[in-house]
Amino acid sequence: MTSSNEVGMEALTEPYYAALRRGELVVQHCKACSRDIMYPRHLCPFCYGDDLSFVPASTRGVLHSFAVHRIGSPTGFENDLPYAVGVVKLADDVQFLARLWPDADGDWGGYACDAEVVFRAADAAEMQRRPVPWFGLPG
Repeated sequence: MTSSNEVGMEALTEPYYAALRRGELVVQHCKACSRDIMYPRHLCPFCYGDDLSFVPASTRGVLHSFAVHRIGSPTGFENDLPYAVGVVKLADDVQFLARLWPDADGDWGGYACDAEVVFRAADAAEMQRRPVPWFGLPG
């Protein structure tokens, strides 16, 4: 059974996930204070305004931290091993957890904290399976 809270959350986050499925990155924007917000909320955490929309996000960011999972993945991610996740802060001053594409060597050795990363959408099948933002090294 789905609770009314789950239904409300799905309606709140659907524009974000729909954009990812189209290969786009968006963030929520407060029209009252002009701040960008991530993750989607019902009220702006800065001014508590409720006039919120989704706007295109910067596709460039800084990798604050990351981890490469080679063994011991959470349930449901066993077939994805190895994979990497990182905390990315965009130029829009929002940050979130993202998947990281392997580097040119097929691993993640080229990544470093405070390195620049760019948004690179995954294919439609991956976005349908797990709609999350993917970032890679520039170039």
